[in-house]
Amino acid sequence: MFDLPLDKTVFIVCIAAYTLVTAWTDLRLRKIYNKVTVPMWLAGWVYQGVFHQWDGILNGLCGFGVGFGLLFVLWMVGSAGGGDVKLLGGLSVWLGAALTLKVVFASLVFVVLGTFGVLVAGVCRRGWRKTRDRYRRTKISRSRKAAGETSAQRSDRRVMAFAMPVALATWSVLLLFQNQW
Repeated sequence: MFDLPLDKTVFIVCIAAYTLVTAWTDLRLRKIYNKVTVPMWLAGWVYQGVFHQWDGILNGLCGFGVGFGLLFVLWMVGSAGGGDVKLLGGLSVWLGAALTLKVVFASLVFVVLGTFGVLVAGVCRRGWRKTRDRYRRTKISRSRKAAGETSAQRSDRRVMAFAMPVALATWSVLLLFQNQW
């Protein structure tokens, strides 16, 4: 049915497995595991080296710089979690710079749309005040630094898992830009 060359088949299978596993664990457990991200990162270098030689390794390095770099900056300012940084780090070696940049921006669009949907649904179900109180810091922790907030409290306030928008963005970008991978 599909007559893809070996490099494209390996690419699709690995990206599919990675995005599905990370989206599922992030949705269910609110965690992206190193035992998933690190092997994907390493396998990305092997993939690039075997199928695309030095050009692929350089493309993977640029992709890693874009994906990991952008999310690392967001993590430093407190807007992204460490798992989100590693998620994109593992994916970006496979995608390269151009596709990674497209995935990052598409992910942001999916995050905004998803967050809006979650908040609207919360307001419809629980009302404005309960929804607002659910997702904002308490008065005590707002007067202190964010470091006073536990990771469990921060996770409870999190509106949505980032791995799902990344998975949706990855597949959207791969479908729209088939000629670039």
